[in-house]
Amino acid sequence: MTYVSGLVAAVPNANKQAFIDHARIAAEIFREFGAIKIVENWGNDVPDGEVTSFPMAVKKADDETVVFSWIIWPDKAACDKAMQAMMEDPRMDPAKNPMPFDGKRMIFGGFDTVLEV
Repeated sequence: MTYVSGLVAAVPNANKQAFIDHARIAAEIFREFGAIKIVENWGNDVPDGEVTSFPMAVKKADDETVVFSWIIWPDKAACDKAMQAMMEDPRMDPAKNPMPFDGKRMIFGGFDTVLEV
């Protein structure tokens, strides 16, 4: 089964195109390093919660939108190897390709696929 790495973040609305541009560059590199599929999503119907929610998890401000992204990998080993390579790749240097959102409020994780239909 495949392995999935995913993230949720709050992106300033004014940075939507910068987010897309940043994601496009990263996606090319992820594919180069073995990703099977990369999906980037801009929030459209992401309600605030009373106990928990995507907006609460990333401390979304009024002028921000929640993004939900995931990458499908052949397996965890491929993901781990690619993530290490990404950290060392000059194309992902924050000075040259800064994240268009506050990375401290991003949540992320890796998941084993248990059902694929």
